[in-house]
Amino acid sequence: MPAERVPVLMGSTRTDLSPWGPLLDSFAAAAGNVRALLALAVEAGKAWPRPGEGRTVVLWELLASVAAADVAAARVLEPHLDAVAILAQADQASGNRVPDAPRAGTWGVFAAEAPGVRLEARQTGDGIVLDGSKPWCSLAGSLDSAVITAHTDDGGRAAFEVDLRHPGVACEEPEWIARGLREIPSGRVDFHEVPATPVGTLGWYHSRPGFAWGGMGVAACWLGGAVGVARDFRNGLLAGADSGREPDQVAFAALGDVDRTLTAALQYLARTAARIDDRSLGGGTGPSTWSEAQRVRGTVAAAVERVLQLVASNRGPGPLAFDEPYAKRMADLALYVRQHHGARDDAQLGRLAFKGDSAW
Repeated sequence: MPAERVPVLMGSTRTDLSPWGPLLDSFAAAAGNVRALLALAVEAGKAWPRPGEGRTVVLWELLASVAAADVAAARVLEPHLDAVAILAQADQASGNRVPDAPRAGTWGVFAAEAPGVRLEARQTGDGIVLDGSKPWCSLAGSLDSAVITAHTDDGGRAAFEVDLRHPGVACEEPEWIARGLREIPSGRVDFHEVPATPVGTLGWYHSRPGFAWGGMGVAACWLGGAVGVARDFRNGLLAGADSGREPDQVAFAALGDVDRTLTAALQYLARTAARIDDRSLGGGTGPSTWSEAQRVRGTVAAAVERVLQLVASNRGPGPLAFDEPYAKRMADLALYVRQHHGARDDAQLGRLAFKGDSAW
């Protein structure tokens, strides 16, 4: 099996993931083709596990496996799965014993805020409409619908289902100059009297446990991307050994550092997934779900940065200049992991720890 199609395991076996093997192979084969990746995301949304429903570790392994094959493919897949999970959680919160079937089409999740950009939801005689703009809307022009957060009349924020094909929706063509995630431009979307359907109640979107679960799912993608980089490194060393250039002690030390860094992060995610499913996380004692999400994301982001630094410094400029899959993976992952806000996220975690929201 090609290295890029070997699943990333946290607690399962390859046999456990074998039912999804063909779809994982399809994601790897469709790398770079956004239309094909979105179609595959729709298929995954119908069958793959959702967080908090007993197989969270499998979901994160599948996300990581896609990212290990192609980081951008995971960046296409993850928001659709997140939207499917959000809608199911809203169904459950509303009292539905069985969540509705996944909505048709392709979905995104747009919840970012930015200075000078504001999206407002207002009540009219015909229902709720959205007016204003939303930043950082990845692939908005290619999607059918989205879960979008907007400011409400009472000063809060809420989430809404929105049809992105409505004539009141205008997706800008962003000047996307990034070398990473080049097939996934993110820009502003403008809304003018666009009908919207509430998803949950006021404040529900950010207060639900699933908000933290989704953030940890993104971290699983980051970690899968780092596994892909590590496999590139190891494969390069193996190729060199086959041609008579045995790795030296510095290369072995770097590979050992990469191995323990990734192993620790994978084990942390596996343990956290188990605690989500058995409800021991966020159950009223010990750390909250959100503080644990910040720990997971920060730990994984640090692991990714460490792997990127070790591999780049040891492989040198040649592969970055002439090995297209490796250079793409490095650039994609370096941009994707910037969704972690570094010291600002650590400061938020520090405030929680200051208030006693920690295990120590």
